[in-house]
Amino acid sequence: MIMALSGWSIDGSLYRHVVDLARRSPGALDAVVTAWSAYGLAVFAVLMVIGWWRARRAGARAAMTALTVPVAVLVAFGADAGLKALVQEGRPCHGLPFRTLETCPGAGDWSFPSNHTAIAVAATVALFFVSRRLGAVAAVCAVAMAVSRVWIGVHYPHDVLAGAIVGGLVSFLLMSVLRNRPRDLADRLAAGRLRPLLVS
Repeated sequence: MIMALSGWSIDGSLYRHVVDLARRSPGALDAVVTAWSAYGLAVFAVLMVIGWWRARRAGARAAMTALTVPVAVLVAFGADAGLKALVQEGRPCHGLPFRTLETCPGAGDWSFPSNHTAIAVAATVALFFVSRRLGAVAAVCAVAMAVSRVWIGVHYPHDVLAGAIVGGLVSFLLMSVLRNRPRDLADRLAAGRLRPLLVS
């Protein structure tokens, strides 16, 4: 186990500024941000399905690339979760004299790095290998997810930055490796039982 530096000493003042801004913001805005933070990852799943559905029309190789996107996301999540368990940084909302928009997670639910951000950025990077348009949409959603995690009070800014780096790097490396698979592998798989997944 690596004992992390106090997150507050890194960017606690910026965290407090964002949380104070959230507390002073209109309730409707806070409700939207809170909902996005809780359920926004579903959008990335939808984008993955769209990417795979469209890729099937482009051929087996494109579809196979699209099918590796969730694999890259899962591996990135695993790397992020492993780092979280290793560092064990406490949540910034513990000890605040007021409630944040989201109830502060209990002890043992560590803060660094942000899993939500890692997943969002990993999906974004992987989707760029499938479609620039889908990747661009995902990028906007990923930024919104990262900001929302600080806005609702459950992460320091450096948590979401680290999550973005871990998720993006792992996803890029994995997608790059998978892209260099044997050229005929997709065609061979498409000739068998996996054909409905790879060609329309």
